[in-house]
Amino acid sequence: MPPPVVRTVRDLIFWQYAKLISKSAGFGIKQRAFQMNRFVMLRDGKIKWSSTVREWVKEHEKQNECVYCGSEKDLTVEHILPRSCGGPDTPDNIIKVCKRCNLSKGNKGLYEWVGLRNKDKVPRIAEGKYLKLLYELHEKYGTLNTDKNDLRSKLCPYCKMEETCNNEGHEGKLTVYCLEGVFPTKFNRRF
Repeated sequence: MPPPVVRTVRDLIFWQYAKLISKSAGFGIKQRAFQMNRFVMLRDGKIKWSSTVREWVKEHEKQNECVYCGSEKDLTVEHILPRSCGGPDTPDNIIKVCKRCNLSKGNKGLYEWVGLRNKDKVPRIAEGKYLKLLYELHEKYGTLNTDKNDLRSKLCPYCKMEETCNNEGHEGKLTVYCLEGVFPTKFNRRF
């Protein structure tokens, strides 16, 4: 679970991105002070997340292997945020993966696919792009500032992850599922 200072959807996106910065800086995800510092700086606009050029460079460092598992066989492209969930058909939403991982993920969101236990093991290339896409969608639908106390009324009724959250004991709590679960078609029609 995120720390108490993470109160909104926007905060959670920045918290996840701060963890990416920490990993990229060589601190891993255990260095909470560094993560908190980067989170506050992102939240307060003192730093910005990297441009998509950084992800492009990272992708080309590993251009002949699956971003998820490292396989060099049967490579294809995958929409990180599925088109069925509002993901755009643009280079910022595409990564190179093997067919096995692509089929396994299917039309699930990235966090839904890996699960809450593995949310911090998502490759930087995929998660960096993914968080930016989720930010754009939440901004578009006016849900970036949804507070964790308002989840049950503003996001949970529209979330495809509701059953998963209930089964895992996260009902009404702010998790990465809140970032992606509200973008099936029924939510989009609400606006």
